[in-house]
Amino acid sequence: MKAAVVHTFGVPPHVTEFREPEAGSGETVIAVSAAPLSPIVKALAAGAHYSGGTTAGFVPGVDGVGVDPQGRRVYFLFPKPPFGSMAERSLAASDMLVPVPDALADDLAAAISTAGLASWVALTRRARLAGGETVLVNGATGAAGSMAVQVARHLGAAKVIAVGRNRERLGELDADVRIALDDNVDATLRDEFDQGVDVVLDFIWGEPAMAVLKAAATNRGARTGEPRLRYVQIGNSAGVDITLRADMLRSSGLELLGSGIGSVAVKELLAGAAELLAAAHGAGFKPAFTSVPLNDVAQVWNDDPSVRYIVQPQR
Repeated sequence: MKAAVVHTFGVPPHVTEFREPEAGSGETVIAVSAAPLSPIVKALAAGAHYSGGTTAGFVPGVDGVGVDPQGRRVYFLFPKPPFGSMAERSLAASDMLVPVPDALADDLAAAISTAGLASWVALTRRARLAGGETVLVNGATGAAGSMAVQVARHLGAAKVIAVGRNRERLGELDADVRIALDDNVDATLRDEFDQGVDVVLDFIWGEPAMAVLKAAATNRGARTGEPRLRYVQIGNSAGVDITLRADMLRSSGLELLGSGIGSVAVKELLAGAAELLAAAHGAGFKPAFTSVPLNDVAQVWNDDPSVRYIVQPQR
């Protein structure tokens, strides 16, 4: 079969022939129709993700949409190595499949899953968002961040604050407040936290996270107690390290949480995907994505990371 193959860490995969997957007990071979090229896929292919292996020679792709041997359209998560989703066929545990609603095209279902699952799980499992709360999305102009704005609104947020670096994309978001990461961001963020923020979803970390945390926690310490603030860390495209003052935690209601593989059980990730896909059509989720054939994967591999590509092996 044709597949994209990572022969060397850090080098875009090369489309070539790869051996066919064979299902063992409790496994299912999937004819893949759509496979997201997401940040975790790139990190694993670079040998830079904490959940990855130590050797190359595998097909990239951690999730996808396809058809099982019974003809059912399914979304599958974490295919069994070395058979990733960027191939004509992949191999997944049979209990790692959820149905794809008929109303969703294959590439749309894959795009919704890859861009929306992080925020769906973070809000439902980690932050446990309550209706009427305020959500701030740090990194809202990226593919996952822009979907987080939509997901937060759907899950009952009364106010959504979008923070990002791309002013043009900020203007396109259905957010109540849009804040550009520029020289005036400290005062603007402080104003929003003074009004009240319940949950922060952070997709970028680094200096932007420091700005948000500073606005959230500096000069707090009310004797009556500060309101609870759940800060959920999801991605780190702006940097892996920050400097955090110890008294920012003691003097505020700040709670630092992570959301990802390890802090959330795989079964919960899969359950979240099923919920997200079931809600997608009625919610009108509209992720930004571009579909490309499998043969073009190397050409788009290092493109603008804010563009979410969906690779289609059968196209």
